[in-house]
Parts: sequence; structure tokens; C-alpha cells
Amino acid sequence: MISNAPTDFSKRPAREKILLTAHDLFYRDGIRATGIDKIIAEAGVTKVTFYRHFPSKNDLIRAFLEYRHRRWMDWFINALQRHGAQPGGGLAPLIPALEEWFRNPAYRGCAFINTVAELGGTLPDVVEICRSHKQDMVEVIAGLLSDNESRLRIANAAAIAIDGAIVRAQLEPQAADDKGSLKSLALLLAALG
Repeated sequence: MISNAPTDFSKRPAREKILLTAHDLFYRDGIRATGIDKIIAEAGVTKVTFYRHFPSKNDLIRAFLEYRHRRWMDWFINALQRHGAQPGGGLAPLIPALEEWFRNPAYRGCAFINTVAELGGTLPDVVEICRSHKQDMVEVIAGLLSDNESRLRIANAAAIAIDGAIVRAQLEPQAADDKGSLKSLALLLAALG
């Protein structure tokens, strides 16, 4: 399961300490609510060290999203495999994989949806990183479908439905607990293929 628990990184290099600290704080508290001074203090580094690795907060935001992308995609692919995903085998493994994520006590929704909602168009390259993450997710979903001409359209529709379930689970945690958003998603995914 993707863990969002605070990370013990006392023996890690300074850049990694900063990045892991930012990851935990940005995901838990939000990007704008997390100041550089808080990241520096929690990472246990000096300002000089911080700025040597990340000349600006925007550089750190980009690195956070790239790190989160790799981490989440690895988790997503592994979770799908744990739940029986096979090439062309259908969308059913998406439901237990997402349930695993939604039930994580540290669940705060999708870091990429949250970032775009929080920062909007103020950092176009950050929006592009988020768009690329969603495209990679669509490609993984497409791999679950039979190879035919509607495969990508169905994968895009499934990804949109998943994004809706992610937001709903974030807004209404009890809906995730009673599987309300997952039940609705399962119905839609079954209709898609």
C-alpha cells in the first residue's frame, strides 16, 4: 500500500531528506500551507543546504510531483497485479486496488488533482506534470482492456470516473468507508468493459 506515514530518513542524503519531508507535508497539508521554513526544520537541514538542492519552492514542487508520480505509479501497477490484473483481463482489479488506497488512514486524495486545484495555472509546467501523470494512468488502465479501436476511449472514460471517485472519497470519507463511491465506480466500470 502506498504509505503516507512520516518517513524516517535520518541517514539519507540531504536532498532526499528535503524531498521526502516535502512529499509528506505537501500531501498532508497542501503546497501553499507548507512553507519552506517548515520543510527545512522538519528535514533537519540548513537553509543553505535547502537552496543548494532546490533554488526555489517551485523547483521543490516539481521534484515532489515527479517523485509522487513514480511512487504512486509503482504502487498502482503492483496493486492491480495483487488484485488479479492481466493484459486484456478487464477493469475489475481497479476497484480493490482503489479500495486499498482509499482506506489508507493518510488518504488525502490525488496529489495531482490537489496540486492543480491549489495552484491552478500559476505554474504551467506543474500542470503539464500532472497531465502527464494522468496520461500514464490511462495507459495502465488501457492495458487492462482488450486490444481494439475503442480501448483508449474506454480507458479515458474509466480514468475520468476514477478521478471522480477519488475526489468523492476525499470529500466524503464515509462514502469510501461504506464503499459508496466504489460501488458507483464498479457499476460504471462494468458498463465500460
